[in-house]
Amino acid sequence: MLLIHPPAAKGCEPPAGIARLAGTLRGHGLNCTLLDANLEGQMFLLNTPNLGTDTWSLRAGRNLSDNLAALRTRELYQNPSRYRRAVADVNRVLEQTGRKHQLSLSLANYQDKKLSPLSSADLLRAAEDYDANIFSPYFTNRLPGLIEETRPTLIGISLNYLSQAPTTFAMVGFLKKHYPELPVVLGGGLVTSWLRNPDFHNPFAGLIDHCIAGPGEEPLVKLLSGDFSPGHHTPSYLDLPLSDYLAPGLILPYAASSGCYWNNCLFCPEKAEGNPYIQIPPATVLADIASLKTATCPSLLHFLDNAVSPALMQALAAEPPGMDWYGFARISPQLGDLDFCHALRQSGCRMLKLGLESGDQTVLDAMNKGQDLALIEKALNNLAAAGIATYIYLLFGTPSESLAEARRTLDFVARHHESITFLNLAVFNMPLGSPEASSVVRNEFYGGDLSLYTDFEHPRGWSRKEIRRFLDQEFKRNPAVARILHRDPVLFTSNHAAFFC
Repeated sequence: MLLIHPPAAKGCEPPAGIARLAGTLRGHGLNCTLLDANLEGQMFLLNTPNLGTDTWSLRAGRNLSDNLAALRTRELYQNPSRYRRAVADVNRVLEQTGRKHQLSLSLANYQDKKLSPLSSADLLRAAEDYDANIFSPYFTNRLPGLIEETRPTLIGISLNYLSQAPTTFAMVGFLKKHYPELPVVLGGGLVTSWLRNPDFHNPFAGLIDHCIAGPGEEPLVKLLSGDFSPGHHTPSYLDLPLSDYLAPGLILPYAASSGCYWNNCLFCPEKAEGNPYIQIPPATVLADIASLKTATCPSLLHFLDNAVSPALMQALAAEPPGMDWYGFARISPQLGDLDFCHALRQSGCRMLKLGLESGDQTVLDAMNKGQDLALIEKALNNLAAAGIATYIYLLFGTPSESLAEARRTLDFVARHHESITFLNLAVFNMPLGSPEASSVVRNEFYGGDLSLYTDFEHPRGWSRKEIRRFLDQEFKRNPAVARILHRDPVLFTSNHAAFFC
């Protein structure tokens, strides 16, 4: 089987999804090959640039090789100004190349002005006109040789982000034209969201042979051999170019669970889609990490869980993995214990990403967040005292919030700015399947039959336009907040943040 991670996404760590699938397939004695077409495709475009003649573009092209090399060294991350310039210059090369194709293209995103990933008709057109895709010169040359070499009986593509959808369908269009007998399987986070939408009616049946929702290990094994044996398998990163990613050493992604152990937040897509929580036992996680550490020599471990469970945190503190790590966590009573936070730092925890969402207790309660501001304040202080950086996520515009509550969030952040290392600000999008969706007046959002969210008339008159005005003119201009936002690594954001801690 050939497993493909398609463009375009951040190319700073190997794709965990196809590595996890490969571990299971190889554990069943089935051959598979992994292709990170995202990293290869981005490097292809960078090495065949179509630059403008302005001073910035010429400088970016001239320094491209040096900047790419610098992004793979620790020295660059010790100089934030130099880092920002290097990332901006590399990105400028991609950006200028994308403009020739009427794309908004970057190291972190892909937006086509002619094709919407929210429209099945547009994605089918992307498959039909695959030659028009900016990555077409790459994949039309790369795939035939790889197929000839490996002779797969099945091709699987992991589609996780909207930014990957146009090129994914262009690749499928090419495959179906030139290898019509070769079945194509589509899975990944975005496909799961489509399939879990109760109103979804598969418009791709004539193009995609199989679509898989949720974990794909069992369906793929059955498609290949029909004989699946339940049991755990360590992810396999063989075939992936582990030294080529845009980071100062290998970032090893690892998911110790799927779904969310809390699973009560009203705004969360996990709850809206009904994704179950499945946890790998902590002892097995530690054994996996030890094995992967020997096989891959990582510089940083990235937990992909929606929230690292308290049980796993306890296990990591008791038996450190021998490398620095970071990931998402819920603010739990564990983090209210200063001694535990010190133990967590000793285990290698360099940074925790925390979904604070709001600094107003009434908003948190209305979200079913299950968190108390007094505990949050204590946890932030403890993490700072222990030397663990925090990447705080805030969400504005939920149905229970108005300008008054948003200002209380601003006050909270400003008061605790010394304990907050990084910030992510987002405007609320209501999932179509949210429990709150039935209680508000809904409108069409971005349009397109594949949209996962709905626009709504805010019950407190807190419109998206007003939210953005508040964020731009008030929140971001607060001096304490501005200093935090200035620290955020450009484009790569949380994926590189731990290297600055």
